[in-house]
Amino acid sequence: MADALSVIPASVLRNLSDKLYEKRKNAALEVEGIVKQLAASGDHEKISAVISLLTTEFTYSPQANHRKGGLIGLAAATVGLTSEASQHLEQIVPPVLNSFSDQDSRVRYYACEALYNIAKVVRGDFIIFFNQIFDALCKLSADSAANVQSAAHLLDRLVKDIVTESDQFSIEEFIPLLRERMNVLNPFVRQFLVGWITVLDSVPDIDMLGFLPDFLDGLFNMLSDSSHEIRQQADSALSEFLQEIKNSPSVDYGRMAEILVQRAASPDEFTRLTAITWINEFVKLSGDQLVPYYADILGAILPCISDKEEKIRVVARETNEELRSIKGEPEEAFNVGAILSIARRQLDSQWEATRIEALHWISTLLDRHRSEVLCFLNDIFDTLLKALSDSSDEVVLLVLDIHACIAQDPPHFRQLVVFLVHNFQIDHSLLERRGPLIIRRLCVLLDPERVYRELSTILEEEADLDFACIMVQALNLILLTSSELSELRKLLKQSLANAAGKDLFVSLYASWSHSPMAIISLCLLAQMYQHASAVIQSLVEEDINVKFLVQLDKLVRLLETPIFAYLRLQLLEPGRYVWLLKALYGLLMLLPQQSAAFKILRTRLKTVPSYSFNGDQLKLASSGNPYSQILHGVSQITLDGDITHANGNLQNEIDFASSLQQFQQIQQQHRLLAAKTQAQSRNDSTSLLKEVPKAEEPQHPPTSKTNGPPSRLSKKGPGQ
Repeated sequence: MADALSVIPASVLRNLSDKLYEKRKNAALEVEGIVKQLAASGDHEKISAVISLLTTEFTYSPQANHRKGGLIGLAAATVGLTSEASQHLEQIVPPVLNSFSDQDSRVRYYACEALYNIAKVVRGDFIIFFNQIFDALCKLSADSAANVQSAAHLLDRLVKDIVTESDQFSIEEFIPLLRERMNVLNPFVRQFLVGWITVLDSVPDIDMLGFLPDFLDGLFNMLSDSSHEIRQQADSALSEFLQEIKNSPSVDYGRMAEILVQRAASPDEFTRLTAITWINEFVKLSGDQLVPYYADILGAILPCISDKEEKIRVVARETNEELRSIKGEPEEAFNVGAILSIARRQLDSQWEATRIEALHWISTLLDRHRSEVLCFLNDIFDTLLKALSDSSDEVVLLVLDIHACIAQDPPHFRQLVVFLVHNFQIDHSLLERRGPLIIRRLCVLLDPERVYRELSTILEEEADLDFACIMVQALNLILLTSSELSELRKLLKQSLANAAGKDLFVSLYASWSHSPMAIISLCLLAQMYQHASAVIQSLVEEDINVKFLVQLDKLVRLLETPIFAYLRLQLLEPGRYVWLLKALYGLLMLLPQQSAAFKILRTRLKTVPSYSFNGDQLKLASSGNPYSQILHGVSQITLDGDITHANGNLQNEIDFASSLQQFQQIQQQHRLLAAKTQAQSRNDSTSLLKEVPKAEEPQHPPTSKTNGPPSRLSKKGPGQ
């Protein structure tokens, strides 16, 4: 200190702390001259003493003017040292950096000015302080004082120039510093950081691409900044890096893919578009490198397929197709289970397009890695079944395609049908809305006979009789009306002449017995007219209820469709198909006379000729009743369509007596259930009436039946 005081005149020190800038500037010039002389003489001890004096007495002084003078003095001393300044930087730079956090904005401004002048003198030698300088500049870029920001900006430009020309800059030491600040929200700091990233990336000797994963997320975060300029700068930097990736032979796709996947779900539209564009390029460029990340990437792509922005949807679809075209193998870290999990999760998406693509992925995996997928079947099966209730027909059809593919194995086929019936049972609306579509599609994808046989077997053992009846009625209607089941109908029509048809008829009979109208329809379809008549004759009063009449109405209308054209043509030979006539008249007798179905069937039966068009056997009926001769001879007829004998006919091989008994037993179970339900309903009503206070209202006698047909039908009999 004494050495410094002996070298620097007191007037110079006094002026150095003066409030007037001009006096401080002149004093600094004096200090520069003194230091220059000391450097020339090689007296570095006194130079150190002068720097120490400027630091302790001025830059660390509580007086703002002293601190300003100290800063300008340190800059002047550095200028005086010129080429020898580097050996004193350890003394000069720290106090200047400390002044960057000064409370007085003017002091901070002079600190920027001082460091600017110091940097101009020492250039690359001050790189050793780069991290501290960068940290200080980062803070000053967001300074509240505009003049400090301007000064920091000029200093920043100089430091960038020095770094780009220096061979001592360490990118490895700089990256942690950059990474720590990338998530700062201040717009000035963000501009500062993007500026440095861009500058360093432009230096050929600095490999910023290798460190891109460290600050990529921060750049993407800036894409949603409120400032258009910052978004533009971040986008420009990202575009440049993407171009470099395309031209680089070695890139760490994995770490960046994790970041892109997260950013693809950003609420900001521009961020999503940029992220999905990067993913698209990565899938095209990386080949097998991204195989371990396929599941994560798929999880990002599928939601974007339904994005509200068309550009994002287009890129997402292209990426999805590109990803699906790459055939990964489990031994290459291709995780089938993880991809299935993503696809299953996306089946719950509110967007139809996403659900459809998720199903396409499951289908693709089944095609390529069937055994692996079946290992995870328990994880996805319930979700696939729930998807059958989807509001979209296309989704339901795709789900059925997958189920059919799985059901190629007998155990899985059985499991599918069991689960399907169970779903119909717990959700009757599913049966109503989707039942026909589901059953028809399964019959197309799988063997219709196999499907119906399995359904029949399951329903035959069904404990819930009401559900069994509803399900059988639905299956019967599908059987009678669907074009997809035309071959099955053709097979049933040959039941009297074909062993396969007979076996199918027998296999369906037990379950079809849950519904009288279903069993009658089956018999008419199989041309088992005599048995159809026997079933009709076996019906009792309890069977003829509203539900039965509704089903009968449907059947009568179906008899007028092309499907039953063969049956109507057989009416041209009433003598040969007498049991058909008796069955149809039996149905007519069950219908209320005022119903539309009664009129339709009666009109049809009126058109039946009074004689048979069977070549040489034209027989006129009696004049009183056109059919009396025919109906009178029923006991002499052994088979439908064969008045003489069973020639090559399989009807005798079916135990119709036992079948009728089986039908009657099942119907008796339904009657008992209905009676029990009615009794329970009456008891509940009685209990409820006991709880309600008696009101002065006329008492009405309870009706004997709650679910039975109208009194007109029960008293007079149907058809009267």
